[in-house]
Amino acid sequence: MKLFTISTFVILFLIASLNELKAQELTESGARTIYLIRHGEYDIDDERDPDLGKEIVPLGIAQARLLSTRLKSMDVEFTSLTSSTMTRARQTAMIINKYFPELNLKQSRLIRECTPPTWREDIMADESESDLNECITNLEKSFEEFFIPSSDEKDKHDIIVCHGNVIRYFVTKALKVDTLAWLQMAIGNCSLTIVKIRPNGSIKLVSYNDLGHIPSSMQTLTGGENKSKSLVLPGE
Repeated sequence: MKLFTISTFVILFLIASLNELKAQELTESGARTIYLIRHGEYDIDDERDPDLGKEIVPLGIAQARLLSTRLKSMDVEFTSLTSSTMTRARQTAMIINKYFPELNLKQSRLIRECTPPTWREDIMADESESDLNECITNLEKSFEEFFIPSSDEKDKHDIIVCHGNVIRYFVTKALKVDTLAWLQMAIGNCSLTIVKIRPNGSIKLVSYNDLGHIPSSMQTLTGGENKSKSLVLPGE
């Protein structure tokens, strides 16, 4: 009977402690939440420089508008909007910017699409050592720049529009797992991945590759062996 009483007390104490920690996490201020967005479907066959060509196609525009509506429906005051300098990410961010005109759209070359090292030998065979090193350098710098606690006691909500490889690499960093595992994850166009950085610097993955705002018939995963889709209007 005593053992039962002690065990019950311990369990109740642990439950109370967990509830207290959860309540503290929900009410604490000064957190930074990052909303990572992969660009919309784009013209992958365009051979022009990705800073000039490879524009998002009509389906990609529709995906970006659906995503923007999703963001607009959130009870959140967004504090920044950043995109990579590549056309497909920049254009996606410009559509989002129309829904949030109060945000000043910034661009960063550090979050351009690149291929980090992976376990896949067939992927690595096509990459030069210099490109791999540049990719890692840029992604590590950008992670140190963006994934930091709020600079004051106010919550921050940052939108970052970039690329599939970049987001997957960031997720491995947030989870503190081997970064070589980034290719083990699939990620859709205009998907939403949310990462929270608490005031003490700890990082939590809130959601990954959320596509709930895009109908299944409009969901795409550009690149690799994935088949592209086109936007079909009624009557066509």
